[in-house]
Amino acid sequence: MATNAGDGNELDWRGEFRDAAREALFRRTMQAHDACQLRHALVVAAGLFLAFSLTDFSLLGTSDAFMVLLAMRATVATSFLLLALAVWRRPSLAQAPLSINLVCLLAVSGLLLTIPLRPDGVMTNLASIVAASMALYLFIPNRLPWMLASNAYLIGGFLASVVVWSPLPGGVLVNSLLLLGFVNLLCWLTVSRIHRLQRAQFASLLEERSVNRRLKEEIGERNQLEQRLRHMARTDELTGITNRRRFFELAEQERRRAHRDGTPLSLCMVDVDYFKAINDVHGHAIGDLALTVVAARCQSVLRESDIIGRYGGEEFVIALPLANLITAREVAERLREAVCRRPLEVKGVALELTVTVGISRVDDGETSLDPGLLRADRALYAGKESGRNCVVVTPQGPELTLLESVPAGVTPGAVRATASAAAPAALPAGGRLPGRS
Repeated sequence: MATNAGDGNELDWRGEFRDAAREALFRRTMQAHDACQLRHALVVAAGLFLAFSLTDFSLLGTSDAFMVLLAMRATVATSFLLLALAVWRRPSLAQAPLSINLVCLLAVSGLLLTIPLRPDGVMTNLASIVAASMALYLFIPNRLPWMLASNAYLIGGFLASVVVWSPLPGGVLVNSLLLLGFVNLLCWLTVSRIHRLQRAQFASLLEERSVNRRLKEEIGERNQLEQRLRHMARTDELTGITNRRRFFELAEQERRRAHRDGTPLSLCMVDVDYFKAINDVHGHAIGDLALTVVAARCQSVLRESDIIGRYGGEEFVIALPLANLITAREVAERLREAVCRRPLEVKGVALELTVTVGISRVDDGETSLDPGLLRADRALYAGKESGRNCVVVTPQGPELTLLESVPAGVTPGAVRATASAAAPAALPAGGRLPGRS
């Protein structure tokens, strides 16, 4: 869901998301950044804390007060460095309120301790308080309520220390309070502004990711739809093989390749025998199932380079690249045997499926598939007339002699490779189907 972090309803007075889950996600995202920021701030603060020992020495010399301050500064600096090391090992500590605020409490207490031990450095103490107040807001990745509590403790301790150990004139005290108040107000507004900008950027990033995810899903769905449409445009819905249009596209590519390379290309027309009787007796659902089974059995014996498509009705057409008429006849014979090898069992009825195949070869001088398909179609009908369940070849060119040398019965205008008596299309309840398609 889109979130506009710039809308005041999405953020509370702290500049944080009102939605606790979204705020937790933001803080997890910022964990590495906060850990890096806290480590750097602690190292720098440790160095500065120790560096102020030079100021203490210039004011106090080697007195007992100086030694106490030096021990305090060393303790605070050591605690800073230890926390920095712990955060480096466990970045989650950068967002743990207990560890951060304990160190802030120790640092503020140590800073306040300098006032009674160094009462003459009023302006130096005030400058240190101002710098510490700004650092608590800007450099420590703490939550705003804890920032306000730390600064309230800092200012309250400063006032108490000044009143008890280093009284200031009324005007100076008022100016100091105004300065501290202005610094806190400015830092508060700055931190709130930073928090809001960070969360606005985070919300925009989430929105961008959401949009990108939806866009990717839409692109994926569109690609799937395009693939389905392409598949539907190229595939016969019933049998799952290529449709007529796609077959002619692929077969035409093979014809051009065969013409260019001088290689043979043969065509087969395949017709399911007695298909009309199957539809009339058993219904179109069984007829559709028979077509699907025949297509699958035909495809099972073809080579990977062969192209099979549904020509229309119960007719299929096959292109056999790199196959002369002899090779094509062998392939067609395997196809015929695969179809009639076993009957189709449907609801206790055995359908004896057979096919008749007509074969021709595309002539080298032909510029389209039509003449070759016409010859294959004539061979097919010659096979139908001579008894079905056979392979009939239309010989042409130099392969005529080779085909005639193979023992086979010759029909007018074609060479019959395999023939058998008319095969029944089905055996319903032990009988034969009447008629022939």
